[in-house]
Amino acid sequence: MAPKFGTSGLRGLVTELTDPLCAGYVRAFLHAVPHDGRLMIARDLRPSSARIAATVADTAAELCLRVADCGEVPTPALALAAMAASAPSVMVTGSHIPADRNGLKFYSALGEITKADEAAIVAGFSEATPAAKATPEIATAARAAYARRYTDAYAGALKGLRIGVYQHSSVARDLLAEVLTALGAKVTPLGRSDTFVPVDTEAVSDDTRRMLAAWAADGTFDAIVSLDGDADRPLVTDAAGRVIPGDVIGTLTAAALGADTVVTPVSSNTLIEASGLFAATERTRIGSPYVIAAMEARMATPGARVAGFEANGGFLLGFAAAGSSGPIAPLMTRDAFLPIIATLATAAARGLSLTDLVATLPARVTASDRLEEVPMEWSQAFVARLTRDAAARANFFAGRRETLIDLTEGLRMTFSDGAILHLRPSGNAPELRCYAETADTATATALVRETLARIADLRNHEKTP
Repeated sequence: MAPKFGTSGLRGLVTELTDPLCAGYVRAFLHAVPHDGRLMIARDLRPSSARIAATVADTAAELCLRVADCGEVPTPALALAAMAASAPSVMVTGSHIPADRNGLKFYSALGEITKADEAAIVAGFSEATPAAKATPEIATAARAAYARRYTDAYAGALKGLRIGVYQHSSVARDLLAEVLTALGAKVTPLGRSDTFVPVDTEAVSDDTRRMLAAWAADGTFDAIVSLDGDADRPLVTDAAGRVIPGDVIGTLTAAALGADTVVTPVSSNTLIEASGLFAATERTRIGSPYVIAAMEARMATPGARVAGFEANGGFLLGFAAAGSSGPIAPLMTRDAFLPIIATLATAAARGLSLTDLVATLPARVTASDRLEEVPMEWSQAFVARLTRDAAARANFFAGRRETLIDLTEGLRMTFSDGAILHLRPSGNAPELRCYAETADTATATALVRETLARIADLRNHEKTP
């Protein structure tokens, strides 16, 4: 796939993310956003990330910018440090996608770039190999400041909890264990990998679910937690190793922090509204730029306590909140540490297991998965056909009567039995995502699997409904 912008920056095959191409996008970015002559950079643990980060630094040096290299740190840690320094930044990461792909995530001095910024970058793009060689300043403060954000706000809040940390190849695998330990938890590292593992917290694979359940089978843990590759999406299980969906974790976190307004994509669980925990809920297209734009509009109201999160669990804080022992400053980019820690701290403070804490919410369950290695053009054409052709939908979903269609992002259908099914082609990866929402886990999971199996069969036979 040719590198292109999607919901989380520029992504593409490593073979196509050449030095001239990466330099061209970085150069266009630095011309599109204001700066005072500084750029901060960081990277995840993919094999290609160090090479791409060096190209980013060289391009900035060619434009006479000073470069601060924050090293291998979580995306939200880089964002926190860069916004505090009023400097633009670039994170080299492909998030949850496989190691043969990578990407660039751009931040202006104010935070994530907007869609207008993105358009300016694309318009200003021109490939060119950087002529300079950078000697970046090594900046270690970003990691420490990010850790302090949580050790100060939740001191002692996890005392006595037994937590497994599935480390795999996440850039925050050591930092998360350190922070949880500092908060009083007994931490056991699990599943550390020397090769990159593409963990998608929104579509957790069956193999990963079985592995998590096996680790939890003997009752060792109160929870198992993890993150994706660049640590801006959380993964949380209960004591039995069952994955708690990201939008459920987001709902619990927003409530714990005292948010009165939640902004979340259309793909998130409708239990948010049904819970009655928030005065207002606004639905957006999928992707943090859309969530941030809607949050900022809501935050124009004086005193508004606005939080945002996505179905993948990435949490955005739009107001000055309070943890159990100190303040938590706003951070308008996806964060994984806050939802993990806030949810565990809430359960501990209330004397509940995570299972019992989740049971305080309405019984609406989501399941999601994806069909991989499907050309974007095919999945887009397939969903477009279903969208415009009611007969095609009736044929494909034989036996189900639709009562509502939502075209905010992809095709989201509500059926007469209350089930919701949502199909969404990825904007920057060869994936077709499927979400289902029903009253129980087994039904939601079966609906996703049956739908994807039918689509895969159509794809294999090159047919359309």
